[in-house]
Amino acid sequence: MNKLNNIPLFLIILSMTVNSCNQMSEETTTRTDTDAPVAEKKDSVIVTHGHSRIDPYFWMRLTDEQKNAEHPDEQTQKVLDYLNSENDYLEKKMKHTEGFQEKLFDEIVGRIKKTDESVPYFENGYWYYTKYEEGKEYAIHCRKKESLEASEEIILNVNELAEGATYYSASGLAVSPDNKILAFGEDKVSRRIYTIRFKNLETGEFLEDRLENTNGGAAWANDNKTVFYTTKNKVSLLSEKVHRHVLGEAGKKDEMVYQEKDPSFYIGVYRSKSGKYIMIYNNSTISSDYHILNTDNPGGNFRQFATRENDHEYSIDHFEDKFYIVSNREALNFRLMETPEEATSEDNWKEVIPHREDVLLEDIEVFKNHLVVSERSNASTYINIIDQRTKERHSIDFGEDAYVAYVGTNPEFDTEVLRFGYSSLTTPNSVYDYNMSSKTKELKKQSEVVGGHNPEDYETKRLFADARDGKKVPISIVYKKGYKMDGNSPVLLYAYGSYGSSIDPWFSSTRLSLLDRGFAWVIAHIRGGEEMGRQWYEDGKMFNKINTFNDYNDCAKFLIENKYTSADHLYAMGGSAGGLLMGAVINMEPELYNGVIAAVPFVDVVSTMLDETIPLTTNEFDEWGNPKNKDSYEYMLSYSPYDQVKKQDYPNLLITTGLFDSQVQYWEPAKWIAKLRDYKTDNNLLIMDTNMEAGHGGASGRFKRYRETALEYAFFLDLEGIKE
Repeated sequence: MNKLNNIPLFLIILSMTVNSCNQMSEETTTRTDTDAPVAEKKDSVIVTHGHSRIDPYFWMRLTDEQKNAEHPDEQTQKVLDYLNSENDYLEKKMKHTEGFQEKLFDEIVGRIKKTDESVPYFENGYWYYTKYEEGKEYAIHCRKKESLEASEEIILNVNELAEGATYYSASGLAVSPDNKILAFGEDKVSRRIYTIRFKNLETGEFLEDRLENTNGGAAWANDNKTVFYTTKNKVSLLSEKVHRHVLGEAGKKDEMVYQEKDPSFYIGVYRSKSGKYIMIYNNSTISSDYHILNTDNPGGNFRQFATRENDHEYSIDHFEDKFYIVSNREALNFRLMETPEEATSEDNWKEVIPHREDVLLEDIEVFKNHLVVSERSNASTYINIIDQRTKERHSIDFGEDAYVAYVGTNPEFDTEVLRFGYSSLTTPNSVYDYNMSSKTKELKKQSEVVGGHNPEDYETKRLFADARDGKKVPISIVYKKGYKMDGNSPVLLYAYGSYGSSIDPWFSSTRLSLLDRGFAWVIAHIRGGEEMGRQWYEDGKMFNKINTFNDYNDCAKFLIENKYTSADHLYAMGGSAGGLLMGAVINMEPELYNGVIAAVPFVDVVSTMLDETIPLTTNEFDEWGNPKNKDSYEYMLSYSPYDQVKKQDYPNLLITTGLFDSQVQYWEPAKWIAKLRDYKTDNNLLIMDTNMEAGHGGASGRFKRYRETALEYAFFLDLEGIKE
């Protein structure tokens, strides 16, 4: 039985077998691996703008109710059987690597300090930190009153809460202003649907209050009993309402204080660093909107900060009697404004830092005497300090070409010390305290690589590849010294390229398992991110999306032409929107790559963006386009990996997904692998790993997730002929 679930009216689907479908199947290649799973075809015709697409695997789509049903119906069982058959096939094809996977897993987790803790930060009279204990998968959240010499108080032991659960996530920990009650979000399914719970930190008892169907975060008012939280649409999973809850009262009595009626907006609620305001934010791809309420008046009404307008993105921070605003009004790379806190309409905004063509203003951190500005230019990050009193400005020097520096956890307002983090492809993550007045820094902790790590054993470079339209695309590369640039060395090329997310050159001890076996790791800073400023993002979205894919393939060609590797030794990897990237580039130029991993890949672009019941769809029309518009439909169809599968040779391919993924539904990669297997003309490996217990982020737990990493690394290393 073919159930067509939650199909919007504008998407006309007819389940039918037609001659054209039969002809398509006859033209595909003869299967060479008779053990490979064969997905049943139930051809559906999807008609949009008068154009027909045939989808023989639409039947794979299940609702949440079907997935969670105690007794699966016929369709559900058929889908589960297919996913399990792919898992069985994966196990068979990778069985010869099982010992190697175990070695890689032990090696990867062996570099991680089993008993460890974070650098404490001070907030509202307490030092807070997180620790891990050997043999435990989850964090233990702790605090000490006033002094680090004080006795330890465990505020939440996630290991106890996760006991017996196949998946567990605790998120959004927030302590009440009087330090007595902890609020946190709990997800046991991996759908990012959280139940907010409350713990009395004086007695250790959990309160009866439970707030269901939330995004996991709670913002406290100053009365220590009122919290504001966001609930989700149960179908689309979009956060759309903000509620006010008073401890001790039934959740069903909670008043809705705000509802976002435009499904293209993400919303949430938080408490300002100053502690004076509760802030509701509403952000779409191209517009922002804020509503604020004094924390001393939790029963009051929120007021809009400024008029919502298309193409105006901004963020706000409260400081004494004014607000700072990071705004893109007449400023592609954003500029800094300020306004009196009682007169926040845009007419009152005054410029503090002007727009600059070559510098992206990313964020600010407000302190009593200093303003910290995070900026990005020419694929590098910068932290600049402005004295609030003298307006003197200086920058922190980091001393490397390819690195990432970022502002850390800084909840205290009245302090001279900035907590920041630093890392590079050779330098483990480091936490510093920087005195903004004396301009001195103190290393508080550098992540330990158990067994030792000498940065001098590795080399990192920042290179620039020529894109086919003349743009210079930054590349960050790291390899172990002695790496031979003769065209025969293996390279793993990684990228993302969407949503303005910049992929910075972080250190990874996990990555050493590849570097020490002769691989180079390369990050392609392609258009769609913001590494080169806001225009870099604008040039890689909507009707410019093809630049993202071309940039990646051009970076691959650059590496080949400059003898870093060859097509026989070049490997590609990307996840989520980066998985879309993988699908697009191998449709376009598959001959460039020997092996590819597409993790939780967004590959059925057109069908997903046509269906507004699917999470994330409506929020992202300004990222990808709205296929209800014919021009967007045609452009998206031209690169959609699922729709553009061709009868051609493809690289060796490993696809990963999670049954409960709310970001990219499992059926996208499941349909994709079925179609690839039907069309491809090669004998290369095509396998899929479905985590039947997890979602977009994979397995929960500190170490369990590295089982998946070990499989991925074994896939690449085995293709390269490296067996140990």
